[in-house]
Amino acid sequence: MTTTKATTRPGATATGPGDPTASGPRRTVGRGRPTARARTNAAAALLLTPFFVLFVLVMVVPIGYAVWLSLFSEKQSGLGFGGAETVFSGLDNYAAALGDAAFREGFVVLLGYCALYIPLMIGGALALALLLDSALARARRFFQLALFLPHAVPGIIAALIWVYLYTPQLSPVVNAMEAGGVGFDFFAPSGALPSVVNIALWEWLGYNMVIFYAALQAVDRSVLEAATVDGAGAWRTAFSIKVPLIRASVVMVALFTVIGSLQLFTEPLILNKGTGSAVSSTWTPNMYAYTAAFDRNDYGLAAAASVLLAVTAALLSFVVTRLTSGRKQKKAKRNAKVATV
Repeated sequence: MTTTKATTRPGATATGPGDPTASGPRRTVGRGRPTARARTNAAAALLLTPFFVLFVLVMVVPIGYAVWLSLFSEKQSGLGFGGAETVFSGLDNYAAALGDAAFREGFVVLLGYCALYIPLMIGGALALALLLDSALARARRFFQLALFLPHAVPGIIAALIWVYLYTPQLSPVVNAMEAGGVGFDFFAPSGALPSVVNIALWEWLGYNMVIFYAALQAVDRSVLEAATVDGAGAWRTAFSIKVPLIRASVVMVALFTVIGSLQLFTEPLILNKGTGSAVSSTWTPNMYAYTAAFDRNDYGLAAAASVLLAVTAALLSFVVTRLTSGRKQKKAKRNAKVATV
């Protein structure tokens, strides 16, 4: 009978069949505890929950209610002596809004407003930001504050200030213009649109300038120094290097400016109230919806007009986003081809 002798290494402990460390799966340390990724997801969900709750309450619910309200109309029963009855009208309110010439003319006004306001806004804010970022600028903080302060003034107050400055016999600006032989009626049909554009520029130019200036401050200064060493002048550096590097900020400001232009309401509303201006109560789609709701008590028509305006804003935002993303993809492909050559 032969026997085998178990050999062990020096310092090792012999293990037997009953030893739990001899065989079998190893136990995972900390089993049952959440992983780091699970803890991160839980923290993210906890932090995002207030945002989504507010988003649903102040965005989704009002939009849903507006869509629901636009499908109903109030009609008088009998000969009009009875009470109003809310009935389902389907898309009749949308057809009524689109069939109203005043509502369509409001979009024409918005088109002219955007054509005049958006280039002046983006170009002016970008020019001011480049000027403040240049080495020639002095007292940057003072001019930043001075240009941003009009944005801190509420829109209604700003419109009232400019109504005073537009009013003949009251405004020192109009009196100075007349003394210089320059006559311009800010309330005339030809002057209403420039008057509104001027108020909006005064309110928002400094705000967008601050956005562009902050983006310019983040540009790597070594790139600008290299351009200067290569012989690039101030204009070439500004428009060939600085502006392309802050392109994302320019696109963002352009998108927000387009959306804000479609929501034009406060400035023309103030000009419409008791100034004798050519601005009518339905001058813009927003004013049309306001008049339909609070002057005519036609909430279904007002809701339909609001939904149509919201759809227009969404479509324009999508177009602007697609155009900018398409250019970015083309530029990336072009750079990739250059890199592979």
